[in-house]
Amino acid sequence: MADQDRETLPRRPFGQTGIEVPPLCLGCAPLSSLPQAFNYAVPEERALETIRAAFAGPLNYLDTSNSYGGGESERRIGKVIRELGGVPAGAILQSKADRDPTTKDFSGPRMRRSIEESLERLGVERLEIAFLHDPEYGTYEELVAPGGAVDTLRDLQREGIIGHLGVAGGPIDLLIRFLELGGFAAVLTHNRFTLLDRSAAPLLDYATARGIAVLNAAPYGGGMLVKGPDAFPKYMYKDAPPEMLARVREIAALCDEYGIPLPAAALQFSTRDPRIHSTVVGLTRPERLAQTIDLYQHPIPDEFWARLDSTEG
Repeated sequence: MADQDRETLPRRPFGQTGIEVPPLCLGCAPLSSLPQAFNYAVPEERALETIRAAFAGPLNYLDTSNSYGGGESERRIGKVIRELGGVPAGAILQSKADRDPTTKDFSGPRMRRSIEESLERLGVERLEIAFLHDPEYGTYEELVAPGGAVDTLRDLQREGIIGHLGVAGGPIDLLIRFLELGGFAAVLTHNRFTLLDRSAAPLLDYATARGIAVLNAAPYGGGMLVKGPDAFPKYMYKDAPPEMLARVREIAALCDEYGIPLPAAALQFSTRDPRIHSTVVGLTRPERLAQTIDLYQHPIPDEFWARLDSTEG
């Protein structure tokens, strides 16, 4: 793809927030350097170069969290924001409120501290989008109790410290249960809407029917849908079962038949779905930004998707 074709990405309304987002979002968890999760370290300068390139280009929507790398992801992003004198015009930055990493405290006061820590690391006074993160690690009753996590995040929203509130996590039924409370403008699901797993479909339908913005993270399932089942036989950072490895080989063969890179099919499986507003992809090198846009723009005929659906078990 020529460089000029990478200069812009189409934007679409982010639910009912009034924000417009590109179809791709830079997932900043690996930028904190988490070799235990991603099997490689990321030196600080390379992370900073990647963040600078993101802010300077069309893929300038960044997703991070209080918990990523013990706050290292936010610290690195904040270093670039300070270099630039603030978040650049047109860029979008979101983070997540997390339980205490040591005590596992998921209380209302902890949510306030989490947001305050994020603001300090990032060097900003406000988060346009903030998520209640991984509620499966608390109890629903605790999180929705008066004065609890949800109440406190809503207080922060009323105070103007948070613009729009979302929920991000794993279990689909639980995410829907939180959306049913009302007041959540966005939801983020991960690893559950990929070439190998469509279990997030009920969540996508629920959110779409109510005008709630949807982010789909980890379209590559942790790496296997980029590197292939022989080079990286893991899904969601766990050993993939034989039937899953067989399915990836089947999909890879279909991709070869059409001359399509496997990661292009994995990425576009998410980006082509009208229920998904943006797809979160973890990147750790500046050159990967342009390469990911190329994968997003790679031509894939409708016939391929029809063949893929016909073999989906």
